Amino acid sequence: MCPTFYLEQRLMSSKSDLLEKRLIDFGVGACRLVRRIQKDIVGAHVAQQLARSATSPAANYAEACGAESKRDFVHKIQICLKELLETSIWLRLADRTCGGGLGLGSLIQECNELISIFVASTKTAKAKTKPANL
Repeated sequence: MCPTFYLEQRLMSSKSDLLEKRLIDFGVGACRLVRRIQKDIVGAHVAQQLARSATSPAANYAEACGAESKRDFVHKIQICLKELLETSIWLRLADRTCGGGLGLGSLIQECNELISIFVASTKTAKAKTKPANL
């Protein structure tokens, strides 16, 4: 269960558990893809970068769930977003450089959906951390 600052605990817990599962599943899917990429010099480079960036958001989200403050939470979900944006680039590079037939459509779609979630989460979290106008 992930402690939160923004929503009622039970509701957020189920949402955060679902998001954590999606991030893990996304990382697993990317790792499976990496195993299928040909390991010539270009393929090895793309595969390594993709494996790193696609598995990072799940770990960073776990860090966000244990954030020590609202500012720390915002910072850590921004890292998740940054890693997902990088992953989006590596997925597109893999699609173009490592040949078709890798079946990247569902991974690219999930990456885009996760990016949308973290963009919205970042906006909401930033708004909640601003001090009230006096």
